[in-house]
This record gives sequence, structure tokens and C-alpha cells, in this order.
Amino acid sequence: MWYTGQNASASAIGLATSLDGITWTRSAQPVLRAERPWEKVAVMSPHVIFDQASDSYRLWYSGGDQYEPDAIGYATSPDGITWTKDPTNPIFGASSAGAWDGYKVTAADVEPYGVGGSGFVMFYIGFSDVNHAQIGVAFSPDGIGSWTRASGNPIIRPGNPLSWDASAVYKPAVIHEDGRWLLWYNGRHGTVEQIGRAVHESDVLAP
Repeated sequence: MWYTGQNASASAIGLATSLDGITWTRSAQPVLRAERPWEKVAVMSPHVIFDQASDSYRLWYSGGDQYEPDAIGYATSPDGITWTKDPTNPIFGASSAGAWDGYKVTAADVEPYGVGGSGFVMFYIGFSDVNHAQIGVAFSPDGIGSWTRASGNPIIRPGNPLSWDASAVYKPAVIHEDGRWLLWYNGRHGTVEQIGRAVHESDVLAP
């Protein structure tokens, strides 16, 4: 398990291991820290997949401000412990000013996508300002560069003013199975957060 750890002044990504998924042993030190100017004081929101073709781990993470990070970076590792950050970081940033994701982007969940899993799709949070978050998708041939945002973004928006997720929707976690996409997300109404689920009944995500 790779996870975000925070203290009052900084965030880092830690590693814990378990034989049964219940009892966990933490590594003594973080495996990823904020070191570059764009990362400011925080790296967080890790999403890791193991790539069999390269026999290595691939990590997408968020970096920037402590309250909400600013952009998404990428790193690789042979063992899940020692990580090499991509020299092109951040690989995905905010879009144009005034757009629904024009302030910050964060919390990537990246999954194989396309014929034979040849490409990748990123589910991410976009902020129009620090208090308004929605969920969108973007596509890349290699999961690193040439990202194309979906024209139908955001794919998950806050509900009506009386709904449980009226204020913001964020933190997507995704599974692709049985010809459909299942997405769990945090929804907020005022100061109350809960977890919801959305379903896309097709393998195909609109470009």
C-alpha cells in the first residue's frame, strides 16, 4: 500500500506491506518526498500499477500546496521503494483560466485503455477554485505525455442544491470490469463528506 502521510507542514508518500490486507507494517521513511519547486511542500494521492512489460512499478502522484496540490507527476521504480521522478514533471497540469479545471488538477487514477490496453485513461479532480471540485478524464498513448482531455468533461458534477454531493465531487477510484466502468468518489455537501458510486455501462469512454 502506498499512502499519503501528513504533518502540520508537509505531506509525503509512504509504503506499508501486509500478508493479509489487515495487519500492516509501515516503512520507516517515506518513499517519495517533495523535492522539486513545483511540488512545493507536498506530494500525495499516489496511484500505482505494476507494468509487466517493463517489470517495474508506475506511480502517478499529486504535488504542490499542502491543502490541495496543484498538478500531477509521474515516477517509476523497480521495487516500489526507490522511485525515479520523470524529468518532464509535472506531466499534467491545470487547463486554461476560467475552465472547470483551470485552477488545479490532482488525485489521478490511471488505467489501461484502448485496444489491448495500449493506451491509458486518467480520472482526475479538476478545480475551478479551491472550493469547487469536479471529476474529469483525459487520454494518453503512454500514460506520461500527449494528454487529451475528454470533450464531455467533467464526467461527474455536483448534484442539485439539496443533494448529498451538492458542493463538490472528488477523489475518484475506478475499476473496469465486465464491460463497464465503476467509479467511487467523495461527495461533499457543506462540511459533510460521504462516498458515492457512479457506473458507466460501456467499455468505451467518450473522447
